[in-house]
Amino acid sequence: MHSVPVNKLLRDAGYVTIFNVACALAVTFILGSRSTFFENLVFSMCIGYIAFIIIDVLRFLMWGATGRPNWTIFPLILIGAVVIAQMSGTALASWLLGHRNFSLDAFLSGRTFHAGSVFFTLLATAAASIFFSGRERLLKAQAEAANERARAEAVERQAVQAQLQLLQTQLEPHMLFNTLANVQGLIAIDPPRAQEMLDQLIQYLRATLSSSRAQATTLAQEFALMEAYLGLMSIRMGARLNYALELPPALAEARVPPMLLQPLVENAVAHGVEPKVEGGHIAVGARREAERLVLSVTDNGRGLDAPPGKPGTNVGLSNTRARLQALYGERASLSLHAAPDGGCVATITLPIETP
Repeated sequence: MHSVPVNKLLRDAGYVTIFNVACALAVTFILGSRSTFFENLVFSMCIGYIAFIIIDVLRFLMWGATGRPNWTIFPLILIGAVVIAQMSGTALASWLLGHRNFSLDAFLSGRTFHAGSVFFTLLATAAASIFFSGRERLLKAQAEAANERARAEAVERQAVQAQLQLLQTQLEPHMLFNTLANVQGLIAIDPPRAQEMLDQLIQYLRATLSSSRAQATTLAQEFALMEAYLGLMSIRMGARLNYALELPPALAEARVPPMLLQPLVENAVAHGVEPKVEGGHIAVGARREAERLVLSVTDNGRGLDAPPGKPGTNVGLSNTRARLQALYGERASLSLHAAPDGGCVATITLPIETP
């Protein structure tokens, strides 16, 4: 047994009302009934609603809201419902209209309603049943298509997330191994500096722990991570590296992908500032332009035309572009251009997202 879906019955009742009005119009103006339209409408409403309630309730109880009726049994239900609805609906309409001459004997003998009325009701009920059956099949097909689209979108999201995690994991070991190699080299020649670098590395790893595996982080956390990274690099390079981070307070809670700025800042160090004998300056900034967030990493290093400072120049940039494409499509971009005073400016533009 199945429970009767009341909301669906109420929706179907609206369609039944339209059918009832159409039947009353047909009886009055096409079949040429001697009764008025109002009288025919009352009869049509009473007979139609009773037939609808009997058929739909039985169908839901026997086959459920989405189940297909057994077409061997359903025609018998249809005929029985029409006969019952014709008798009880006629009695109810006669009572509502003040007609006191209705009786079961008169109905069965044809003195009140002849067989043509029953046949007309049967045709109208059959047409309504076919309509509802077709509509339910269409709704079921649409629901299945929507479920299939939802499943496909879920699979796509999982694939994108797996891709993003893979790209992200390619960024983290690269920086970590370089730093550990520097610590190893300093242990023999400058133990205090090696200890300071190790302490700063621990601080950097603490900063990455909460965000490196998350799907999103705040811009404040991202800038804190870059401050820890640049602090680590400044220990390695000493006075040859100075830096500045400018984050407007209004953008502190803006949502961004984790470690988005890491490859840009690392490129600025490795390929822009570090290869210069005198070193240089790196500035990390954020600003809002309408509904877009603009992040920039500017250095006064060797510039775009200089040869790579070390192998693997394009790995971080290509991974960042791939992450932006997977997350935002054409709504985000990464560009490189020459800085006004030499060096390079890397700019990320993406939709602004706030909590």
